[in-house]
Amino acid sequence: MKISKNFKLYAVVWAILAVVFNVIVFVSPSEINGESKYTDTFWIGYALVMIGFVGQLACSYIGLKDDNLTKVFYNIPLLRVSIIGVVVSAVAGSIFMAIPTAEVWIAAIVSVIVLAFVAIATIKAKAAGDIAQSVENKIKEQTFFIKTLTVDAQNLMARANTPEAKDLVKKVYEAVRYSDPMSNENLSEIEGRIGYEFRIFETAVKSGDAVAIENQAQELLVLIDNRNNKCKALK
Repeated sequence: MKISKNFKLYAVVWAILAVVFNVIVFVSPSEINGESKYTDTFWIGYALVMIGFVGQLACSYIGLKDDNLTKVFYNIPLLRVSIIGVVVSAVAGSIFMAIPTAEVWIAAIVSVIVLAFVAIATIKAKAAGDIAQSVENKIKEQTFFIKTLTVDAQNLMARANTPEAKDLVKKVYEAVRYSDPMSNENLSEIEGRIGYEFRIFETAVKSGDAVAIENQAQELLVLIDNRNNKCKALK
């Protein structure tokens, strides 16, 4: 699987921070007041920090694995929550590592609460991003017909050979352009008819058949108006 450039760059930064953290932890004095700092509480704190680091890296992979900026945008909440999560985990874990004589059960309970909080927040952020992206994809599907037809009508104006034909194509173009862009299954029949009649209209314009252009333009204007009326009735 191809890994995006964004994630590769982030992974380098992440690795540097992880190495710096571990160097500080294990190069610093191993004894505090004559006692080893490597108690159960210390290791619980260390595990909390590293789990936070690894979890944040996993979230960053999910959020940055695609070079598509739109997908990255919808994963911003996930990335933001994961960064907050690793900061909270690092702070809590560092406190227990700095106070290795603290009660083990306190360190364990606090660590579980922190990890649960971060996990829930991360899941919610991912779900929110997925829902937002799903809604946008649905809107794109529902507006595809009118947007495509608008582009086709605009391009067709350049193929009209007479002023009369240009005026008729422009009328059709403006009718489509200012139509309600949202489609649904209840409009599929009339939209299919509009698409079919537009292809005939397109052929007439390219061939320069003035009578056919006039007839098809009027037919399309009526169909487009009927579609818009149905759109209003369905809302």
